[in-house]
Amino acid sequence: MSGFNDSVEGQGARLLRYGAALVPAVMLCVLLLRSVWDVDIFWQLKLGEIILAHGGPIAREPFAALHLGEPLPAVGWLAQASMAWVRSLGGWGLLRVFDSLVWLGGFWAVAAACRHRGATAPAVALALALAFFAALPTASIRPQSFAALCFGLLLALMQLRLRPLPTIALGVPLLVLWQNFHPSVSIGVLVLGIYAVVGGLGWVRDRTRPLPVAAAVLTLVAVAAMFATPDGFSILAISATNTEMSLAIGASEWRPLWITANWCNAAPVLAVLLLTAWIVLRSRRLDPAEVLVALGLLAMTMFAYRFALFWALSMVPVIARGASSAGRGAAAPHWLPVAAVALVAVAMPFLAPTRFAPSLPLESIARLKQENLRGTVYADFPFGGPVIDAGWPRWRVAYDGRYYRYSHEEWQYNGGIENGYVPLVDVIAKWNPVAFVIQEDHNAPLAEELAHSPRWKRIFRGADGVVVYVRRR
Repeated sequence: MSGFNDSVEGQGARLLRYGAALVPAVMLCVLLLRSVWDVDIFWQLKLGEIILAHGGPIAREPFAALHLGEPLPAVGWLAQASMAWVRSLGGWGLLRVFDSLVWLGGFWAVAAACRHRGATAPAVALALALAFFAALPTASIRPQSFAALCFGLLLALMQLRLRPLPTIALGVPLLVLWQNFHPSVSIGVLVLGIYAVVGGLGWVRDRTRPLPVAAAVLTLVAVAAMFATPDGFSILAISATNTEMSLAIGASEWRPLWITANWCNAAPVLAVLLLTAWIVLRSRRLDPAEVLVALGLLAMTMFAYRFALFWALSMVPVIARGASSAGRGAAAPHWLPVAAVALVAVAMPFLAPTRFAPSLPLESIARLKQENLRGTVYADFPFGGPVIDAGWPRWRVAYDGRYYRYSHEEWQYNGGIENGYVPLVDVIAKWNPVAFVIQEDHNAPLAEELAHSPRWKRIFRGADGVVVYVRRR
């Protein structure tokens, strides 16, 4: 009987090891099963194409009809160019795989560092699964995927605890690239500052411990990296404007977790937080710097959901440390997770081809392209991205999803149109549009005026209520 029990326990341990090794592939599979839903990726890709053709960042506005030729912030220019290049090579299928690997790369990097530092394979797999569950609602094809990768690499660098010179040598280019991929390296300032302070206090208590030279130096480098983009110091004003306009419009990712629109997003955050607290309190295994980083990012997430991705990444080392038992334990072959991820990356674009969310007005825009019009297309601002991707340079837009592009007064004017305070005649006088692409319910007053106007005719109505109007000839 004892031999039988040992055999069963051995099989259970083997299944656990192999299951843990397959977690990264499952994460990738889940991401690749999702549809493309983010409206902003479309203008990002078109801008990336222009950057590639130009050979560098674009200095002047190409899309917004009333802002043509004005200075254009280079926010996320390197990510836009990279993603546009990938789409040019393999279409949306390759872009989906590329973006998923970049987004998940941050999780895998810090998980690998935790494993290297002694965390057990099941504990690392649990950390990956819980962090992925918390961050999944934030996943979409956009430059923020590069922020996830760079932040994960920074956390991994801190986990490895290399000597100061190698750490600084690896950290400097990482921080500069991060800010040019996505302007969120200020998160790195927070994290590195916490590691420097905690390390410094540890050295004060015990002079045999090393000084946190690398963390201190990289904190200063991260501050400098905030301005190491074509925007320079103007990134502060750009970020402030983007935040102001996002809050004014009511973008849910910029709002607190407790608002009604974020309840579904708050649920996985709360679940992972409670489970992690139970794990850590039960094991009493924790690192002060890791915990403080996670708590700091949790506080930021509570007040603005957009930081949930960074918080989830910071939870990987906390969970991996708390859930690990004594000793490294056996693990599946090192090649297994790599082979499984490669198999999923190759097979999934064929097994689950690209699907676009029904909320994207792609069918309506395709119908409008048949009219061969040139000029400004007035579209609901979320539709501006798909309009730009499909029709630039023949089409310009009145609005799109770049909150920092338009002033507070312009966003108020947009609200006036949607609420019926600004009539159709004023919209025509302001933009002289050649077409309208609007959602009947969202922009009901304007849609009603167009429906009764003798100068405009409806050429398409989608199942989602998106209507397309052009001038009568």
